[in-house]
Amino acid sequence: MKFLRLLLILFVFPTFAQQGGMWIPSLLKGMNETEMKNLGMKITAEDIYSVNKSSMKDAVPHFDGGCTAEVISPKGLILTNHHCGYDNVQSHSTVEHDYLTNGFWAYKMDEELPNKDLFVTFIIRIEDITTKVLEGVTNLPSEAEKQKKIQENITLLTKSLPKEAWQENLIKTFFDGNQYILFVTETFKDVRLVGAPPSSIGKFGSDTDNWVWPRHTGDFSLFRIYADKNNRPAEYSKDNVPYKPKHFFPISLNGVKENDFTMVMGYPGRTQEYLPSFAVEQIMNELNPARIEVRDATLKTQNAFMRKDPAIKIQYAAKNASIANAWKKWIGEAKGLKKSNAVGAKQKFEAALTEKINQAGKQAEYGHVLNEFKTNYANIREYALARDYYNEVVLRNCEILTFGYKLYQLEQVLASKGEQSFNDRKNNLIKGFHDTYKDFNAQVDEKVFEQLVQIYATKSPQQFLPTSLKGIDVAALTADVFKNSKLTTYTGLQELLNGDSKTVIEKMNQDKAYILVKTMAEAYDKNVAPKWNEMNLKNIALQRTYMKAIMELSPKSARIFPDANSTLRVTYGKVKGYKPNDAVYYEPFTTLDGVMEKYVPGDYEFDVPKKLIDLYNTKDFGSYTDKNGKVPVAFIATNHTTGGNSGSPALDAKGNLIGCNFDRVWEGTMSDIYYSPDICRNIMVDSRYILFIIDKFAGAKNLIEELKIVKNTTVKK
Repeated sequence: MKFLRLLLILFVFPTFAQQGGMWIPSLLKGMNETEMKNLGMKITAEDIYSVNKSSMKDAVPHFDGGCTAEVISPKGLILTNHHCGYDNVQSHSTVEHDYLTNGFWAYKMDEELPNKDLFVTFIIRIEDITTKVLEGVTNLPSEAEKQKKIQENITLLTKSLPKEAWQENLIKTFFDGNQYILFVTETFKDVRLVGAPPSSIGKFGSDTDNWVWPRHTGDFSLFRIYADKNNRPAEYSKDNVPYKPKHFFPISLNGVKENDFTMVMGYPGRTQEYLPSFAVEQIMNELNPARIEVRDATLKTQNAFMRKDPAIKIQYAAKNASIANAWKKWIGEAKGLKKSNAVGAKQKFEAALTEKINQAGKQAEYGHVLNEFKTNYANIREYALARDYYNEVVLRNCEILTFGYKLYQLEQVLASKGEQSFNDRKNNLIKGFHDTYKDFNAQVDEKVFEQLVQIYATKSPQQFLPTSLKGIDVAALTADVFKNSKLTTYTGLQELLNGDSKTVIEKMNQDKAYILVKTMAEAYDKNVAPKWNEMNLKNIALQRTYMKAIMELSPKSARIFPDANSTLRVTYGKVKGYKPNDAVYYEPFTTLDGVMEKYVPGDYEFDVPKKLIDLYNTKDFGSYTDKNGKVPVAFIATNHTTGGNSGSPALDAKGNLIGCNFDRVWEGTMSDIYYSPDICRNIMVDSRYILFIIDKFAGAKNLIEELKIVKNTTVKK
């Protein structure tokens, strides 16, 4: 009986202690709605998601495929994070017009800036189609055949299921392949930059404060969606008009207090909440340390150049921030997993589940899973480590190697698809590389290359490396590559790709950088990828069975939510401080006072604009203060978020916007793998700080006037 009691403790949620979760908005009625109301929510599940009337889901688009935004005006104005709009602000920036440093504000609509390839996607309808996707799958003999049939069914259904001509069908898997859901979507491709504070506000604290609390960052930016005359998606055109949304969020000036209900809607990217203990232990002790080491070397090298040269700082700003984001997240994740004893907690859960399997007489169906997990994760270890080193060094952090890999793929296209496909890919590469090289500096990348190739040659499992990299003089190799390779300049790349397929392939195979990349790629493709793929397929099949056991053998009251997969989710909780370490307690709120306390004149992370200092000194705060007369900056709550929730609306009990989600506390980043209500907190910039910056700092009264601003029971225009 003690195992059954433990299982119930792990699965059943008491209404007074919300325990995380990322819930599908179309399935909130029932347990979730009751739980939300017990936590203080004043609206209904139908207000959040409805197909029959406008609802809150109609105001939460997926922003550029990787972040979230929210519609905040009847004229299609959207709010997201500064770091989500960073690439677009950077693309419009030059040394002469540095919008990263100085900020950007459009005081009239005709000043709003179009952004190449930027898009937002709305969810129109959500529908379970599991039976249709799994038709003809169950009796297939191998996992590879099952996966192939599933993909064939998804491809067919994506094309055939009903939708409007301007809409798309998107089918995603849930619960590790036990459920499939259709999302009917609309994607708008004319999205223009409206406003962004200077980085000294929008990125205040930069890498030092990233993933930590207390936080004082005004991490927001503003864009506007444009549509055709029928209010439908359209490519950019000067004839397009501001989008008229089905729903937009009023913005509250009422603020929040500790234990207030909060809700976050958005598109969380990826979580792995149901991994077995063997996988978590491997991530914590083997894989994350390898990734951290590679990115640590990359960041130190890039930062040394960025601090000395403003032009390089602009070139590498977005790339460096992206690299640093995951680097610091992995460090915090390891810290949180150890502090919360996540491996031990999962081992207890597995013991309880095993007892439940035995009690239900399900040994034949599920009894083998954990033992096979243990064997598979032991066997895959070296391959997984080699894979991560390869991905981090060749595909992500050293640009000349990444350029070379794209050419390696081009050579594969010729071999597999022929001359026409080769030429099409080649022309696309030449076109795409034009913008890539704009933000490339060979001097920076040469130093990165030397650091990362040294790590790869010495730390990646030696049995999988090409012979030419074993015991190599990395300094000599670096000098040779960067002196002789055509890939160090865009002109050189164009020369390399000029000619028919035979000529191009011959030139590529004489290039020093390409020769190295091809050698590394061929060794990986031969020695690592096949075996990793084989063992990973086994783990995919086991994970599906494991998840099925959890779902089948859990009580009806169990709080089982699907892992994040970049689909629209709702998470909810309460404003709450936390205790990260012994004798340390963090309050859940920060104010402008803290910005001034951190202020370091001239520092690239903690400088403060003169105008913000002046507003602070004169206490020119407008109506954007808390009850103590201070300007609130950020707050934390127990909402379960992850990457992809950046820019998500933070909402109060009545569905008003109270903030914009932008981060998590460092110790709580392990919530991607294991959520703990004791230390997992999401971080939101307070809506009052956003309005204060727009109004008092930027003087963008035009934007304030189009918002619906709520104060107590009144609405201010």
